[in-house]
Amino acid sequence: MTMPWHPIDLPSLQVGLLHTLLSRTRPHDEVREFHGSLRWAEFLLERSGGRLRPGDYVRVGSDSIFHGLGDWVFSGVLYDDPGWGSERLRDYAERRSLTVGTARQMRAHAAGFVAECADAVLADEPDVVGFTTTFMQNVSSLALARELKSRRPRLRVVFGGSNCDGPMGRALHRNHPFVDHVVRGEAEYAFPALLHHIEEGTPPADVPGLCWWDGERSRANEESRRTVAPADIPSPDYDQWQRALDASPVAEYVHPKLVVEGARGCWWGEKHHCTFCGLNGSAMAFRAKPGERLWDEVGRLVRRHRILDVVTVDNIIDMAYFKDFLPRAAASGWDLRMHYEVKSNLTPAQLALLAEAGAVHIQPGIESLGSRVLDLMDKGVTGARNVRTLRECENHSLTCSWNLLYGFPGESADDYAHVVDQLPALVHLQPPSGAHRIQLERFSPHFDDPGLGFGKRRPAEMYRHVYDLPEDELADLVYLFDTEDAGIGGAVETRLRQGVERWLLGHPGSRLTFAEDGDALLVHDHRHGWPRRTHRFTGWRAAALRRLEDGRSAAALHRLLTEDGHRAPDGAELAEWLQQALALGLLFRDGPTYVSLPTWRVPVRVDGPGYEYGMFYHRRGPGFVTVMDRRDKGAAARYTLDDPDLLATFDLLQTPTPMQELSDIQREAVSLLAAEGLALVGDDGRAVALPPRIGRWPVPCTGI
Repeated sequence: MTMPWHPIDLPSLQVGLLHTLLSRTRPHDEVREFHGSLRWAEFLLERSGGRLRPGDYVRVGSDSIFHGLGDWVFSGVLYDDPGWGSERLRDYAERRSLTVGTARQMRAHAAGFVAECADAVLADEPDVVGFTTTFMQNVSSLALARELKSRRPRLRVVFGGSNCDGPMGRALHRNHPFVDHVVRGEAEYAFPALLHHIEEGTPPADVPGLCWWDGERSRANEESRRTVAPADIPSPDYDQWQRALDASPVAEYVHPKLVVEGARGCWWGEKHHCTFCGLNGSAMAFRAKPGERLWDEVGRLVRRHRILDVVTVDNIIDMAYFKDFLPRAAASGWDLRMHYEVKSNLTPAQLALLAEAGAVHIQPGIESLGSRVLDLMDKGVTGARNVRTLRECENHSLTCSWNLLYGFPGESADDYAHVVDQLPALVHLQPPSGAHRIQLERFSPHFDDPGLGFGKRRPAEMYRHVYDLPEDELADLVYLFDTEDAGIGGAVETRLRQGVERWLLGHPGSRLTFAEDGDALLVHDHRHGWPRRTHRFTGWRAAALRRLEDGRSAAALHRLLTEDGHRAPDGAELAEWLQQALALGLLFRDGPTYVSLPTWRVPVRVDGPGYEYGMFYHRRGPGFVTVMDRRDKGAAARYTLDDPDLLATFDLLQTPTPMQELSDIQREAVSLLAAEGLALVGDDGRAVALPPRIGRWPVPCTGI
């Protein structure tokens, strides 16, 4: 089962994988899924009379993950004290100007929800109940587990997931005796082995990584170094999730997406573990399914669930997918929208292929625009290359999510001064979500090696209003830690944050574009904070701007211009022109490297929340069409057309067609489409389908 605060628009990959796994390895067992996150959103909607909606769920869950609000909502139930942690949260929130009113409203409903969940789970008379927990799912899961065991002590409760990795799983187990077993690490081999021991009544001493009770003693088996082979990673089963969502009153508030997994681990981290990153936990080894198999899996899920939005959970894309998986997706003709995490040094051709395949939203791990800071992170990329990636995302209408991180041991004000000075020139490119000081994450090199600069650490303060545990136990249980600030601070930090804020504000209406005019190259400058004007370049200057799209030093640029047959300027003339172009904000400089900033395209942009209202469109999948109707701000409707006659008529009506030319079946289909507002019969007797097809998406594309 999956409890709050799992995203309500996504199925649980973990639950889907384990369902398939158990169907394959233990076909005699009956598997029931419990989607507690979806039920919580339903419960809040009903008990609050519609005041607490799915948007509030997201704000307290995903958006407040670094303040622990979601966990705090359920901590009063876990500790059987409705007021537990309230004063601590109040003090914490006041010092951070944090609004917690919505979380307080939700907390009033938490005990009733847990009791109702226990009723529903126990009504199925299970022998084993398994919880998957990641980020802020611990406390809600523990609260329900405690309630289940108090009502039915012989029930076996098993925990697993990212929150159970390494020492976290051992601490979770020894501090919560109502949790019978904790699976640490990947579950594909361990979970079936555990179920066998439960069935046979034998001690699970041979299950690698497992925590279990030997009498009143919490035991933790040694973790295995063996990772799950790609061939043994099942394809998820989302049938029960789909039925639960279809029957849910929350369905009208969410845009469902499929979750797939192509790879585990990180091929870059195996060689150069980014110093601040702890996301891979104890399983860094990179493994990937063959691209053909991944495409077959995506195709099966898309056909079965009639959903064209796909979220991949891979920490980094397998580069082989540029040769097999992505070309298959691009050639499918389906209007997919995919999310992928990639490395930021992709080529323009690779970014173009991502766009053609439907990967409208990427997370390239840019993190900084200064090369020395990137070296401190061990990112293996330069600031100039990151700027090129931002520019190419504009050229290919790719939504690019990234954070600008700072606070690395060894960084200095000089590492940021030249970047901050150039931020105004980047205002037409997609900005970061903000400038954020790094946090100390378990499993990161910064955490594992105090010698890297973070010698003093303690569990993050937010956990004090989440768990009633001593600090030495929290030190093993939690993922985030407070530590002394490193790197920049004071005026430099303020200037960086203010520069990013101005970028965020100025970006929506900004553009800086190339255009060709015969042999001349024009640059149209419509950036916020810059004079509106058009620059005209000819000869070697136009060639230089084109050559600098790939990023070059002055010496390399001079050599290339000479090879191209242009009258090469002398060193002083070229240096003067480069400084002029920098002053005009047409170039970005990173050390000796210059990068051209104008784009060849400007994606369709949307400004602010709520833009989706008024949208009306259709998308095409294998044997079906989905229609999204948001013309009415008060409601949203999603239609799936997969009846052959209805779909054929909808296709025919892409061109206005006289009704007299239609068959009886087609006329009936027109009537059905018109009744839902999806087709119109004009005064001239011709029928036409109304929602246009959409394949290219605005930037940012927040629906995936």
